[in-house]
Amino acid sequence: MPLTMATVGRGQVVKEIHGKEEVIAHLKNLGFVKGAEVEVVSFLAGNVIVNVKGTRVALDKAMAQRIMVI
Repeated sequence: MPLTMATVGRGQVVKEIHGKEEVIAHLKNLGFVKGAEVEVVSFLAGNVIVNVKGTRVALDKAMAQRIMVI
């Protein structure tokens, strides 16, 4: 399921990332790699606030839709 459908406060694991190579590389640099644990902190004004590798990251909805979690 895409990250935008994840439950707030529940840990998820990144399964895969969709998109162009530049987008995938950017998300990997932020810590969104296959197998990484992420937790949605909140949904705010169309953005998704996520904890990944001990850091809070804000993603817009379109970018968060590219990240598949389980």
